[in-house]
Amino acid sequence: MERVNAFLGKHLWLQFALSILCASALVMLLFPGSSAASVVARTALMSTGGIAVVLVARRKEKRAAGSTDSLVVLDRKLRKGDVPVDPAQREAMRGLVDQRLHRTRHRVAALVFLAALFCSVTVLTALTSGTRQTIGFALFTVVFLGWSIANSTSQNRRLRTMEAALTTADRARRPLPQR
Repeated sequence: MERVNAFLGKHLWLQFALSILCASALVMLLFPGSSAASVVARTALMSTGGIAVVLVARRKEKRAAGSTDSLVVLDRKLRKGDVPVDPAQREAMRGLVDQRLHRTRHRVAALVFLAALFCSVTVLTALTSGTRQTIGFALFTVVFLGWSIANSTSQNRRLRTMEAALTTADRARRPLPQR
């Protein structure tokens, strides 16, 4: 799994292609009847805004890390909880952690908004569509919100742990003041 994560981290276009194909498959499962090509085209068109946001965030992270390869290495270290030993890498990790913590400062409000949005779409689907679509959206809502909350909590805990570890490592490396 580590090699797959590293490969997908280096080749962002493949992540986009796989996510568009998975979303298209879900749409075709919930709303059968449309041609696969039209569903994929619509899904790709609707995904362009999300892709643009991800690319901007990725560019900022790459700038903080130095390059794509160093970003992949730092991300792997962050996932494992390994504090970089090299001072330049430690500084890049500090920049990456600070940037991600700043970007996720409104995560609770975003999760509440997502819950309200998905629940309202599920209710509106129940009022206007059939049982199949309602059950599909309800399952999708429960799975997606559960995954979002668990992933958000895990990522935030990793970032906070790394921030504390970097601070502790820096204090340990500083010489004690002379009396």
